[in-house]
Amino acid sequence: MQVSGLVWAITLVALVAILVFDVFVIGRRPHEPSTRECATAIGVYSAGALAFAGFVWWHWRAANGQTHATEFVAGWLTEYSLSVDNLFIFLLIMQKMQVPRKLQQFALMTGIILALVFRGAFIAVGAKIIELFAWVFFLFGAFLLYTAVDLVLDYVQKDTQEEATENFAIRWVKRRFHFTDEFHGTRLRTKIGGRHVMTPMFLVIVALGSTDLLFALDSIPAIFGLTQQPYLVFAANVFALMGLRQLYFLIGSMLRKLVYLSIGLSVILAFIGVKLVLHALHHYGVIDWEVPTLVSLGVIVVVLAVTTVASLWKTRSLPPAVTPLEPGASEGA
Repeated sequence: MQVSGLVWAITLVALVAILVFDVFVIGRRPHEPSTRECATAIGVYSAGALAFAGFVWWHWRAANGQTHATEFVAGWLTEYSLSVDNLFIFLLIMQKMQVPRKLQQFALMTGIILALVFRGAFIAVGAKIIELFAWVFFLFGAFLLYTAVDLVLDYVQKDTQEEATENFAIRWVKRRFHFTDEFHGTRLRTKIGGRHVMTPMFLVIVALGSTDLLFALDSIPAIFGLTQQPYLVFAANVFALMGLRQLYFLIGSMLRKLVYLSIGLSVILAFIGVKLVLHALHHYGVIDWEVPTLVSLGVIVVVLAVTTVASLWKTRSLPPAVTPLEPGASEGA
């Protein structure tokens, strides 16, 4: 799959333009988006991702475009699923740090921008490493298998909240800077008593950014297990993150019902980890078979569907909960 500089440029300009527009709107009017606003935005971004898959199919139709389009859809669904798991951590951070509801959208968007920067760097580095050292697929595969086991352990131990709000970056920032106890809109720094101090919003953004950086360590190897095309990897990550902010507000109060999400993601990551190992063995001529792209897409769709249905069935009797988006709300069962 050869991607010209012009195609790269057009794609980057288009995606960055959408992001800048989103940031501009939020910067002018921090608010809690309505259900209609969120649903519309998610629908537009999802349609955009499918349209992009159609473009890939058509533009590279003479160079196995159907396979590349399928790889993109599989990668996009995987990244989107991992992003939903990300949302649960975001909810815990917002709740623990008592972020006012109308300011949560700004914090999320800033965190997403940082995530795009981090993931873009990881994609560039990962693509170069793969190009030079094919054996790295063994490492990626082993890492994903380890991550899959870790997700299961986190599900069993349920100790995610403390890790999300007290990681190394947050502890370092707390030691390095002085903070005020009150939010000052979207400002990261303010002046009190003649001295400059950081606001809680700065700490929230550090928490979101550092958490997303850790998630990138899982998501980038995972999508490279589905496609080795940096263009598709980058696009899948951007489309998955673009709808994350709206998804946060749309299904925030429903996330507690997705009790088996971590289990489903662990199955997907374990599957991709095995796929990476098989790909490496195929590259070195040990075996002559690889997992077809359509099979990968099918496994991802089926696992996500089963996980969602099983979760909703398990929690069908849970009473409506106070939305965890509201600071001080109960986390629920």
